[in-house]
Amino acid sequence: MSILPVILWSDLLIWLLLVGSLVLGGWSMRNPPLRAAWRRVGRSRPGMAAATVLAAFVLVGLLDSLHYRPALENKGEGKTAYAIEVLSLLDAAVTPLRTRNEKTYSEPLATRAYAKESTELRLADGSLRQTRDYPRLKFGGAHLGADEAQRDADVAKRVLAAGALACLIFGCLSLSVAYLLARSDATTWIKAGCALWRGDTDFAWDSVLLTLGLLLLFVLPVGALCIDYHVFGTDKVGQDVLYQVLKSIRTGLVIGLVTTLVLLPLSIFLGILAGYFRGWVDDVIQYVYTTLSSIPGVLLIAAAVLMMQVVIDTHPQWFATAAERADLRLLALCFILGVTSWTGLCRLLRGETLKLRELEYIQAAQAFGVSDLRIITRHILPNLMHIVIIALVMDFSSLVLAEAVLSYVGIGVDPTMISFGTMINNARMELAREPMVWWSLAAAFTFMFTLVLAANLLADAVRDAFDPRMAGAV
Repeated sequence: MSILPVILWSDLLIWLLLVGSLVLGGWSMRNPPLRAAWRRVGRSRPGMAAATVLAAFVLVGLLDSLHYRPALENKGEGKTAYAIEVLSLLDAAVTPLRTRNEKTYSEPLATRAYAKESTELRLADGSLRQTRDYPRLKFGGAHLGADEAQRDADVAKRVLAAGALACLIFGCLSLSVAYLLARSDATTWIKAGCALWRGDTDFAWDSVLLTLGLLLLFVLPVGALCIDYHVFGTDKVGQDVLYQVLKSIRTGLVIGLVTTLVLLPLSIFLGILAGYFRGWVDDVIQYVYTTLSSIPGVLLIAAAVLMMQVVIDTHPQWFATAAERADLRLLALCFILGVTSWTGLCRLLRGETLKLRELEYIQAAQAFGVSDLRIITRHILPNLMHIVIIALVMDFSSLVLAEAVLSYVGIGVDPTMISFGTMINNARMELAREPMVWWSLAAAFTFMFTLVLAANLLADAVRDAFDPRMAGAV
């Protein structure tokens, strides 16, 4: 089947960020202070557990950042036509979740719809009688046929089989890591395994392996069940909730990472300029960020988003597909969040630069006639990197939550784009109906909570490792 690759601007930024992270990692390994700091991060058990969870989220986001348009069926000899719908590798991998839509709500692992419907029942004498009952789902549990009573046994069998496979994979991974440690330390794999689980290694392998084991115990049973069931239920239009939360991961990552890419240059450049040159430069920059900070953030973001939406609505010819339109609004939201979020880090870097410029070695460099640009790049900026890295990791979680809040009030991402915020927003009316539909909100909250918690735990580990005062205390 032929496809037409589609490169969205957010896809390009995500992959550039990945390449930039790899380059930064290679540079850090050649820098002794940074290498020592990252090794301290690697010895943190909570930090490595959080990094493992984040790596799983990033993997899903990367799969969802490779887009294409499938070719339509061509019955003639004409030019190949491609579908308007833009799909990703994640969509291809979870095609059953994307395509097997029910009529309306259904509970997790249910075989019948959540609301009763009027149906006609044919009696033995051939007459019809109106009755109200919960109709069978079109796909959920359809493999059971008329024997719905076997659902619990079927679910238990699949969960046990997937759990056994997860334990087997976990054992193989543990033995492999123990073998590699034994090779590197020139010892037996039994001693290496004991050292691994005692936590005597330079890297928190025990934390990584345990987290991987827990992820396998969750992912494999869910994967085994989602083939024939809706594991997290379906929403109002019958779409699988598990598919929605998987698609929401990329949106959260784009909001957190791309917004950081916007705010970091502004914060670093203006913060260092204000703290180093002082005088009228400092006064102008302080006036700018004080003015921005005095405006209510939600109102400023709402005004900017609405103006951008007017521009998008008046230029429909800019977009070949709905995905490109939604992607531009997403990037506009990232830019707006970045422009309105740089003031805090800028103020922090200004204060730190004011302190650094009074140190003896900075004054000595100025006395010897070293240029301001060289002083900033060689002495000021390297001593601020620990603050930048800490802020980079800690701001990610707050930005993910900000998207959820903005989408909840209707000024977030495009309504056609799935995100944690739109799922929570759609769940407002679901909670008010009778009977209450709780699973959409619960799934969105659980995944978003896990993502934010992992980011916060990793931020704590990075802060402890890169803060010179904390590093000196270790």
